[in-house]
Amino acid sequence: MSTIERSVRPVQPESTMLTQRQRHIVSSLLVHAALLSGVFLMFIPLAWTLSTSLKTPGEVYIFPPTWIPTQIMWSNYAKAVTAIPFWDYLWNTSLITFLSIVGKVISITLVAFSFSRLRWWGRDFVFLIMLSTMMLPPHITLIPQFILFKWLGWIDTFLPLIVPTFFGGPWLTFLVRQYLMTLPRELDDAARIDGCSSFGVYWRIIMPLAKPAILIVVIFVFNGTWNEFLLPLIFLQSADNFTLALGLRMFQGEASTSWNLLMAASLLTMLPVIILFFVSQRYFMQGIVFTGVKA
Repeated sequence: MSTIERSVRPVQPESTMLTQRQRHIVSSLLVHAALLSGVFLMFIPLAWTLSTSLKTPGEVYIFPPTWIPTQIMWSNYAKAVTAIPFWDYLWNTSLITFLSIVGKVISITLVAFSFSRLRWWGRDFVFLIMLSTMMLPPHITLIPQFILFKWLGWIDTFLPLIVPTFFGGPWLTFLVRQYLMTLPRELDDAARIDGCSSFGVYWRIIMPLAKPAILIVVIFVFNGTWNEFLLPLIFLQSADNFTLALGLRMFQGEASTSWNLLMAASLLTMLPVIILFFVSQRYFMQGIVFTGVKA
């Protein structure tokens, strides 16, 4: 090809297509923008709760509403814990939550150990029956439970909220069972050769190795029990036995509601759950992973 022919060849335009690295950066930015938007929307109620808890009663009803109070009232938190028996309700909630955690950990780990490590006739069939109970809405059993607990004389006591936790639960049992299925069975065989009974294998071998699963049970039970409203509303009648979830209703009157004090008390009630979540966030996310491991 001559020099003249090369000079008259049309110049090819540069490609406007994005490279693979640029497409990856753009897609990553879009995903992060969507996630940050979701986080922002989720934090709006919490931010509004914090803002309202620091306002004066008159500023709560100002329209259009203001996000930053003109006068920050830190005293609302002191008033909130004295307007109701807050510390008594905190003790009731802590006691019920602690005993519920103990009951769930004991019962769930024992049942999950039986389903995952022991061989007995009908084990898989019974396991399927237990899983099928997850399809039954819990609200359907409230009336039979209330009749039973009334016959036992447990109404207006903590027993209806604590005793059932010592009989396990299908969802958390399934979760722990899935985790125990991943542990090598050679550990059980070695322990039995050394003379361990089934309970010895459970207590000396499985329980120390199941600490991540046990922490998940603790997190889920704490979060569920601490925030439980319906069951205490049904089984507790006297104000002395109220939990924090029921105590917050005392800020709501027939004529008006002390929204600033209610929000302050609500933030104090949420504080232990928020701290627990951020401290144990890694184990909380593993709870989703456990459900998809070896069956």
